[in-house]
Amino acid sequence: MSSEVLLPKIGFSMTEGTISEWLVADGGEAVEGQPLFLLESDKSANEVEAPATGTLHIQVQAGETCEVGTVLATIG
Repeated sequence: MSSEVLLPKIGFSMTEGTISEWLVADGGEAVEGQPLFLLESDKSANEVEAPATGTLHIQVQAGETCEVGTVLATIG
């Protein structure tokens, strides 16, 4: 079963964010609780942890801006 990686809402007023860098390559092994990508919002930059362990399948590339809740990748 695969897990979806969603763009999290980090601040109260956050509506979108930009993936500045994937810390695990597409097809690489994501480990639950380990940093997965860097997220830039209007006020900060944060490391976001992997929600599960498995093979990462990226759907949104670095540099793209998405709304909160967008599926960025799957881990399966």
